[in-house]
Amino acid sequence: MYTEYFGFKENPFNLSPDPRYLFLSPQHREAMNHLLYGIHEKKGFIVITGGIGTGKTTLCRSLLADLNDSVATALVFNSAVAEIELLETIIQEFGIAMGRLRRTRKRYIDKLNEFLLRNFAAGRNAVLLIDEAQNLSHAVMEQIRMISNLETEREKILQIVLVGQPELGDLLALPSLRQLNERITVRYDLVALNSEHVRRYIEHRLNVAGGGNVIFSRGAYRRIYDQSEGNPRRINAICDRALLIAYTKDHRIIDGRIVREAVRDIGRNYLPSGWWRRIRTRMFS
Repeated sequence: MYTEYFGFKENPFNLSPDPRYLFLSPQHREAMNHLLYGIHEKKGFIVITGGIGTGKTTLCRSLLADLNDSVATALVFNSAVAEIELLETIIQEFGIAMGRLRRTRKRYIDKLNEFLLRNFAAGRNAVLLIDEAQNLSHAVMEQIRMISNLETEREKILQIVLVGQPELGDLLALPSLRQLNERITVRYDLVALNSEHVRRYIEHRLNVAGGGNVIFSRGAYRRIYDQSEGNPRRINAICDRALLIAYTKDHRIIDGRIVREAVRDIGRNYLPSGWWRRIRTRMFS
């Protein structure tokens, strides 16, 4: 709607996890380095945690897009699965043909092991990435631990990346998952952006979308940081609404007043704890 008005090729603040829009803040770059280290050094298990909207999925999409043909990848989006469904999804993601074999847990694991050994013999690596892993059941977590036993005498032939919200760390810390937790040697927790990186994040997305004929004032950047608390998803929502408001008012400058109106339009249900109280204080003071 406003993309043509501002001269964008596309919406710069779309909420979809597009790898082109990944902004590598220092913490996102560090998280990517942990992922690459764990995969290339064949550490077996890697865990990336972070709050809702901190960019975990976009980071992982970017990782998968950057890995070359020497790495076979399988991505599991739906973490609300049973053990047999997880195995079936992994088989499908790796493109492993089952033929007319009866679908049993043992046959799935045997086929997966055959594939990984052939892959290893060809000098290739393999990565299984599971998003929203905090939703996995204990039974599925145990199945993942069993899958991690597929290895040679010298090294891991499958690298398993678990990505999830902070609750994933709590889940792994449970005594019943101690054996799995002790195998995780690479971990990283994503945190929110600081004020400088919020500004650079917005500029990055504007540039990827084609630049555009729009200016964010210093006051707008400050207010976006304050009211998003440095969370990328919230930044996107605020900026998207601010651009729409500016379009309807025929304004080319996003200032603090437009950002305040955008936050008010988004509503209290979207805002984190304390947000609505702060915005109401400023609106009526």
